Amino acid sequence: MLTLFRKYCSSLFAVLLCFGVSAVYADIGDRWHTNMTEGVTPVSRQIYSLHMDIFWWCVAIGVVVFGVMFYTMIAHRKSRGAEAANFHESTALEILWTIIPFVILIIMAVPATSTLIKIYDTKEADLDIVITGYQWKWKYEYLNKDVSYFSNLSTPDDEIHNLAEKNPNYLLEVDEPLVIPTNKKVRFLITANDVIHAWWVPALAVKKDAIPGFINETWTYVEEPGIYRGQCAELCGKNHGFMPIVVEAKPEAEYLAWLEDKQATAAKLRELTEKTFTFEELMTMGEEVYQTTCAPCHQANGQGVPGAFPAIAGSAVATGDIAQHMNMVVFGSRKNPAMQAFGEQLSEVKIASVITYQRNSFGNNMGDSLQPIDILNFKESK
Repeated sequence: MLTLFRKYCSSLFAVLLCFGVSAVYADIGDRWHTNMTEGVTPVSRQIYSLHMDIFWWCVAIGVVVFGVMFYTMIAHRKSRGAEAANFHESTALEILWTIIPFVILIIMAVPATSTLIKIYDTKEADLDIVITGYQWKWKYEYLNKDVSYFSNLSTPDDEIHNLAEKNPNYLLEVDEPLVIPTNKKVRFLITANDVIHAWWVPALAVKKDAIPGFINETWTYVEEPGIYRGQCAELCGKNHGFMPIVVEAKPEAEYLAWLEDKQATAAKLRELTEKTFTFEELMTMGEEVYQTTCAPCHQANGQGVPGAFPAIAGSAVATGDIAQHMNMVVFGSRKNPAMQAFGEQLSEVKIASVITYQRNSFGNNMGDSLQPIDILNFKESK
């Protein structure tokens, strides 16, 4: 029995030693991936520092408690002739082991409270950005800047289906990153359009639920330019793992140049609403929109997923009344919530082109088409 006990103690000591060694090397991120991310913002570094302080407090407490326990079991074992003490209670001991934990908790609470206050201090921001989660993309709207756009996964399908070698940023690439200026306080107003999502970027120490009908606030302050990646951290449907986040922090001058370019693009897009496109132009644009927006559910070949997502090929919507087709794309489907409303997600140009593409591809060959002004008039009539 004593031999088994010694083996148990040796094994337990080895485990504790391994944890101790791991903790010592936890800062070496390239070699040990067991510790939390330190981050690139003042608050993220404060969170990391608090985490490490509490960790070492726990290590010290563990060493004292287990040290006393093991010493008592070994030094006062029966084989050495020790006899168990016979006592019922000790008021002094009970007061002691109540006061000591209380003092320790107070000491821990002071830096923790200070950090929490900073985390939730969203006032006096230099820039406000509304972040809206959709299945399965993010919309970024710069308040009072006349700029808004969607950010979609851009990882090639060949990598997803194991037809090509996966790159280091597999499933962490987007077509439009969120761009913010360095050395500016940026406030994020986070919500969702359909189900609960979560906007999570570890390097910025930001993680907030995106809940339909609610707006959660958080903020960041990035000091150095760089690209920081994250993901949706709330199970939100079949493509939950295909909803990455990319934040690009630029020096203020570069950010302002980017913003000016985005504003010019938005102005051009509004002008395009009044433009008349050829059938070929609509089909070319429509195919691009379809592959980005529609193919994840309806498949690239338009055959859909039986029992889950209806086919576009030969469907009653894509080959029926064009007004009903517009209504489905703009306002979604009440019968099937998986069919989202794209009236706010896509511009009139993209909606007109993708409907034209759906009605003339996959063997549908309806021969009709829509112009952006048709979509605009349809929206205004509802």
